[in-house]
Amino acid sequence: MKLDHKPALPVGRGLSYVLIAAIAWGTAGAAAAVLFDTSGLGPVALTFWRTAGGLLLLAPLLLLRARRCRRGAGRSAGSGRPLSRRVRLGRALATGMSLTVFQTAYFGAVHATGLAVATVVTLGAGPVLIALGGRLWMAERLGRGGALAVAGAVTGLAVLVLGGANGSGTVVPLGVGYALLSALGYSAMTLQARHRARAGEHVDSLGATISSFAVGAVLLLPAAMWEGLWPVSAELGDWLPMMVYLAAVPTALAYGLYFTGLVAVRAATAAVIALIEPVTAAVLAVVLLGEHLTATTVAGTTVLLTAVAALVVAESRSGAGVSRQVAGGGDRRVEVLGGAQRPVGLADREDTAPVRE
Repeated sequence: MKLDHKPALPVGRGLSYVLIAAIAWGTAGAAAAVLFDTSGLGPVALTFWRTAGGLLLLAPLLLLRARRCRRGAGRSAGSGRPLSRRVRLGRALATGMSLTVFQTAYFGAVHATGLAVATVVTLGAGPVLIALGGRLWMAERLGRGGALAVAGAVTGLAVLVLGGANGSGTVVPLGVGYALLSALGYSAMTLQARHRARAGEHVDSLGATISSFAVGAVLLLPAAMWEGLWPVSAELGDWLPMMVYLAAVPTALAYGLYFTGLVAVRAATAAVIALIEPVTAAVLAVVLLGEHLTATTVAGTTVLLTAVAALVVAESRSGAGVSRQVAGGGDRRVEVLGGAQRPVGLADREDTAPVRE
């Protein structure tokens, strides 16, 4: 039987997919800010609808893939360590809980302190917590460059928070707290994936993402009902188009593009490209939402994002992590970036700290 092999994804197209995904992720907070005003929903309910909507849009991809596998020669056996159903359920619950904290706290931060500050603090603190967690939990070597980058990120965060909280209303401490909680959930999700990859576990990135969304939707439903599950406005035109956009573009479409692009793009390159997300969020915050950024806020943001970029480079050079291909096998290990698990492709030669929501 003749097998047709599809050509590899061109690097240029892979880069464009990752870039579009990062820009799309950067619009999620702006969509949430608009929906807070038009729908009357709170952060928990809005996160529930985003998670449930993304789940409904991504789930058919599993069915489509299963149908293709049945038509073809079948899936090749991965070289990763097989897991029992109980262990897989535990993994899904742990990742889903981390994802729930990450996304809900992020929307809470956007609601409390604004889009620009919430996004920068979340995405700036996340890689720092990942680097520190990897050092403490998995004994990963941070290195001198990584340590300096972490110190720079902490300095930028301090300038952003302390300099902005001067009565101008730009930075709200409660919102910063939510953003740090979001970064904690993000880093926990990422460190779990690193640990599993180091243990030799084979993880289906699409299936793991969908299962995490399912867990998140179940966990969020009771709290969303208590907060107010249904939009206050009876006019569907006020909120439905933006709700559909939130579930479709920065959730389902962005993750799909990112999974596809990572086949051809190195992890370190993708991590740097993903820094376009907080830039996108900041531009939307100022241009569309009318948020005012003080000079101190801009300075703290610049220092923080520069340090994060340096941290990405430092980790890629040190080779921290486990994203190498298994010798002699077709298994792809999994990393998490931007709130979603993604496969590590053949182009990845080192692990790197993820940068995204």
